[in-house]
Amino acid sequence: MTGAETHAAFARSWRRCWRASGARGDGEPLMQRLLAAWAEPHRRYHTLQHLDECLATVEPHLGLAQHPAEVELALWFHDAIYEVARKDSEERSAAWAAQVLHDAGVETTAVERVRALILATRHDAVPVGTDEQLVVDVDLAILGTPRERFDEYERQVRDEYRWVPGFLFRRKRREVLAEFLARDPLYATAPIRAALESRARENLTHALQRIGGSAITRDGDA
Repeated sequence: MTGAETHAAFARSWRRCWRASGARGDGEPLMQRLLAAWAEPHRRYHTLQHLDECLATVEPHLGLAQHPAEVELALWFHDAIYEVARKDSEERSAAWAAQVLHDAGVETTAVERVRALILATRHDAVPVGTDEQLVVDVDLAILGTPRERFDEYERQVRDEYRWVPGFLFRRKRREVLAEFLARDPLYATAPIRAALESRARENLTHALQRIGGSAITRDGDA
């Protein structure tokens, strides 16, 4: 996809979810702030590429959502604040979303649902509810991508954590990947599961074998 096509896809997604949320105005300045945040130079995986992949994955599945605009907004915000050395990026991203959506006149119940969807991307619990499952499945769709992209993703994650010693990174990463592999099913949304589950399991097994060993607990970030 060219740069112009990517920009058009971002604009299309933003217009759709902003209008459907009942927010005032067009939200264009906020969209530009979000795009700038996702383009921060310290990011390697949690970048505009990840946002683009999430929005492209969710678009054909929005009809499954109970509140599609909120699902899409949650994806726009879920890693909008990302500092790899901190543990509260999702909480801060959720707080930013809640504040700006409240200021734009979005109903309180909708704002709270967006906030909860963003927090679900901490991946510290199995998602419940159609919308939460969809957001989490989309965020984890990278696990089921073709091997070339999956390997690139693994390199990007390591680069984000380049300050972590190799032995410690490998142990933590092994725990993260093994926890996802232990989920049965990994994807809760039927169409995404049908498309990605098998390849995701192959990728996770491949990555664990490359790191060495396996684990069933989790302490890290995907």
